[in-house]
Amino acid sequence: MKDKTKMVQRHPFHLVDPSPWPLVAALGGLSLTFGGVLFMHNYKGGGGLLCLGVFTILYVMFTWWRDIIREGLFEGQHTSAVQQGLRMGMILFIVSEIMFFFAFFWAFFTSSISPVFNIGGVWPPVGINAISPWGLPFLNTILLLSSGGSVTWAHHAIVAGFKKEALQGLGVTLAFAIAFTGMQGIEYMHAPFGMSDGVYGSVFYMATGFHGFHVIIGTIFLAICTLRLYWDHFSRQHHFGFEAAAWYWHFVDVVWLFLFLTIYWWGFNVIV
Repeated sequence: MKDKTKMVQRHPFHLVDPSPWPLVAALGGLSLTFGGVLFMHNYKGGGGLLCLGVFTILYVMFTWWRDIIREGLFEGQHTSAVQQGLRMGMILFIVSEIMFFFAFFWAFFTSSISPVFNIGGVWPPVGINAISPWGLPFLNTILLLSSGGSVTWAHHAIVAGFKKEALQGLGVTLAFAIAFTGMQGIEYMHAPFGMSDGVYGSVFYMATGFHGFHVIIGTIFLAICTLRLYWDHFSRQHHFGFEAAAWYWHFVDVVWLFLFLTIYWWGFNVIV
């Protein structure tokens, strides 16, 4: 019988085992985009292909992140060097998201600072009744800023080893997040204009809609972190999963603050 000796790892980096998830995620992304185009052009089978892509991406997200949690929690693969790499990856991801929203702000200012004649030469365009910033938008601003404070409270509680207080902070954050999404839905239902109402409607709904989508994603992140905290997956020294979710949530807060100040408040006044 041949002896098998395990190689000793002499570096702090995690050598990832062969995984099917990158390939499956790529195929899911292909199905998602291709199916989306077919669906929007009313081709047969487009809706099914789109749903297949969405399901595949969600499945890969769950299983891939499950593997990462196992590697860090049970196998001890997340050394300080690995955690540093994960932090850098999350920072670069948030930077890419900043560039994504920068495009919408660029479109807004291009259209509003120098409004063209075919929309009346004013901003908001002629015929558009803009939403007052001092109603639901202001309430949503208070909700999101408060949620930023409560998630910071939860973070400090985790670092201090106070599990109960951390769970309370995350519970408050989730309540604020769900309330924000509900208020945003009510605002959309009662908005006096639609996405097809010229450049104002398209910029407004694209910017606030994608932000709302990011709020939903962040809410899911924080809900999973709440479960992991309850299951004692986090310690005072090792809780990067929560840190990443908190960074993402603060990013969502800052984007909304800029949306409120520009599209809602500054864009509400008549600009000639």
